Amino acid sequence: MINENVFIYSDDLLKYKFSKDHPFNQFRLKLTVDLLKKSHALKEENILAPRMATEEELCLVHDPSYVQAVKKAGHGELPKDVAENYGLGTEDTPIFPNMHEASSLLVGGTLTAVDEVMSGRSLHALNLGGGLHHGFRGKASGFCIYNDSSVAIKYIQEKYQARVLYIDTDAHHGDGVQWSFYDDPNVCTLSIHETGRYLFPGTGNVNERGQGKGYGYSFNIPVDAFTEDESWIDVYTKSIREVADFFKPDIILTQNGADSHYYDPLTHLSATMKIYREIPKLAHEIAHKYCGGKWVAVGGGGYDIWRVVPRAWSLIWMEMTENSNCYGSLPSEWIEAWKPLAKVPLPDLWDDPEGIYPAIPRKGEITEKNLQTLEKALYPIRNRTKSELG
Repeated sequence: MINENVFIYSDDLLKYKFSKDHPFNQFRLKLTVDLLKKSHALKEENILAPRMATEEELCLVHDPSYVQAVKKAGHGELPKDVAENYGLGTEDTPIFPNMHEASSLLVGGTLTAVDEVMSGRSLHALNLGGGLHHGFRGKASGFCIYNDSSVAIKYIQEKYQARVLYIDTDAHHGDGVQWSFYDDPNVCTLSIHETGRYLFPGTGNVNERGQGKGYGYSFNIPVDAFTEDESWIDVYTKSIREVADFFKPDIILTQNGADSHYYDPLTHLSATMKIYREIPKLAHEIAHKYCGGKWVAVGGGGYDIWRVVPRAWSLIWMEMTENSNCYGSLPSEWIEAWKPLAKVPLPDLWDDPEGIYPAIPRKGEITEKNLQTLEKALYPIRNRTKSELG
């Protein structure tokens, strides 16, 4: 019998830890799992432990010399100058013990999710430990050592010969995944992110459309700083519908960074929990419309680990399982359990109250600018001739 939804998790995923004070804190996984359990939304039979990705699997995307460098770094055997050439030992990606093993487990978690869905054992699979979209072929970047989404997409192509639509709603541009498949017409990437004018990695311009045979299969919608819910949801809804209808994927892989929220300390957007309801809801609809339900979701950014990430990520699982127990008050047991450790007052409700930030004076201007960006991003689809469509 098919288990419609599978949740990839084990406490070993918490071993991906740069330092005590680093903003990328996988403790958010534990907080999310606990919120789901205390909401009676996640049972032990839904949970599947991740496996470790093999070196051969990592090398579907990553250079073998880079993999060896990561292994050496995690055992204190990589000279500082060599490490820096691989993006290791930097402020963003400090070296930590057994980093190869911890990183391989995150990748293996996403591959576990892929196999569950592509084999038909599950319709949907969630690996919140994944979503490390900045990792490059031979270099670590932006808190990401190995790029689990890129490895997973290549794995899907080689093992299952499927066309993949990758949708990235992290506030930071999904650069590592985009460049991995920039010339591949069988992978379509759609990234909705804060403009790179103010934010790492500075890429994701609307005119980054792919190259060679992959031209026209890369879509970027860089929204303006201070973008609010309405404008963000409008851009997301229109772009995902049109891109999915154009590409008609066999499976969708969604990256669910939770850092577009107003509370996030590293970004400049003004979204609330409203967008985190809409993101999985529409992804779910698209998966069933085009892919027979095949949907793999991963985590990503999200640096307010107390007020934002647990709620936002729980809503993905709630949507996958069609569980409506995610309105009104949060479980008091969850609030009481974590209040002593939290660095900020914990929210009481699943949704944010009105007025969590002062009015944005440029709201109309920002909304109009985002609409123009959307028009530019979707221009190739909207203006294809019948002959081009075959």
